[in-house]
Amino acid sequence: MRVYIKNQQRLIKVNQHRIKKDLRKALHLLGLHSAEISILFVNDKRMKILNRQYRGVDKTTDVLSFSQIEDRTLNFELRTQNILLGDIVINLHQAKRQAAEHNLTFNEELRFLLIHGLLHLIGYDHEKGGYARRKMQKKTLELLEELQKE
Repeated sequence: MRVYIKNQQRLIKVNQHRIKKDLRKALHLLGLHSAEISILFVNDKRMKILNRQYRGVDKTTDVLSFSQIEDRTLNFELRTQNILLGDIVINLHQAKRQAAEHNLTFNEELRFLLIHGLLHLIGYDHEKGGYARRKMQKKTLELLEELQKE
């Protein structure tokens, strides 16, 4: 498993070692033992540009996911191949604000956003509504519980 991190903002410090450890464990729990993933940390301004460019939404957001997998179902081939899952972009400034709003620590909010982005990369999509939302929420909680055990 490979996790690549690039931090393009300067104001908020992150523990890259902890992030890599959490993502590797989450990938392991999902059965994605040979996966690669890239994480990009940005500020509000950069995230707004990306959100407008890729989603047509002219405002900042907390997380964007860019999957490299055409068929994002967790089939046997996906679990056994060396595969580049894609990129997760996280707005650390938004994450910091949301942590306060959600009564979480910054690291708890960041962990949530990482898992949320990861699940999007492999095909989970809460925006489809109903069943898909509940399925993603359930998997998010399962992974967060396992990560909190350390």
